[in-house]
Amino acid sequence: MASWGEVAAGVTELAARVRSAFAAGRHATVATLRADGSPRISGIEVEFGDDGELRIGSMPGARKVDDLRRDPRFALHGPTADPGEDGASWPGEAKVAGRAVETHRQDDGAHVFRLDLTEVVWTGLTDDRAALRILSWHPGRGLEDRTRT
Repeated sequence: MASWGEVAAGVTELAARVRSAFAAGRHATVATLRADGSPRISGIEVEFGDDGELRIGSMPGARKVDDLRRDPRFALHGPTADPGEDGASWPGEAKVAGRAVETHRQDDGAHVFRLDLTEVVWTGLTDDRAALRILSWHPGRGLEDRTRT
């Protein structure tokens, strides 16, 4: 697993694209696992900290907090946007996955989790917008750059 700072230092182009895709909107979607193992999808906000950490927060009493305390595995999908006819202004879409570690509770009771990453993916268009481009990073495998027409 790696911190966001380690990913950003090691694969700068991918990190920049992922961060840009997350900045396209305020609300992301996180997938957690319920006690029975079934998936739960929840809205969430994401913070790229100046300290190199990627964080999510949750209000007190949220079921996703219980999920992450029981099983820290998560998948996080950034905001989505319609690429339009030619995709000229589309920032792509970003996904990260790994394990969430609760670090503290804020004064208002909100839970804060640091995200340790096992996967970072950006999906968008090639520069000429003729094909889909997928950049992905996994520990031990490194960066993969694929296109699909």
